[in-house]
Amino acid sequence: MTIERVLLTKTGHDRLQVEFHKLKTKTRPAVVQDLAEARAHGDLSENAEYHAAKEKLAFVDTRIGYLEDRLTRSEVIDVGETTGEIVRFGATVTLLNFDDDSESRYQIVGEEEADLDAMRISTASPVARSVMGKTEGDIIELRLPAGPRDLEILRVEFIEGPVLV
Repeated sequence: MTIERVLLTKTGHDRLQVEFHKLKTKTRPAVVQDLAEARAHGDLSENAEYHAAKEKLAFVDTRIGYLEDRLTRSEVIDVGETTGEIVRFGATVTLLNFDDDSESRYQIVGEEEADLDAMRISTASPVARSVMGKTEGDIIELRLPAGPRDLEILRVEFIEGPVLV
């Protein structure tokens, strides 16, 4: 049985490490303190503060475990040191939509980093799957529930950090 690796950009890895550290060193101790204070109020069966703190601690512990697992299994790709013309993990791709001549720019990242508002899409997304392995100038027919869409890859770049639209 092989351990499935988690691909992360250096920026994404750093974000997860910061969240993990904050949860372990600040959030969890504060919640444990809240739980102790709520427990000191007496009757636990009717103590809403106690139950809320207990629930929050369970959530924080679950998130810490999840992040620890992801960080342990992570393979960090330094996109700033990646070069080439082929779309692969970490690439920032500029696409032309032939339907309305609009351009879109996405960075292809792992599931942990996907954030459509920041124009970072998961390698599992239909757009990313359709452009992976392609190069500038390639035309892609993207099949979506709303119907097919023809796209052209205008640019392939490897830029570490957030994608600026």
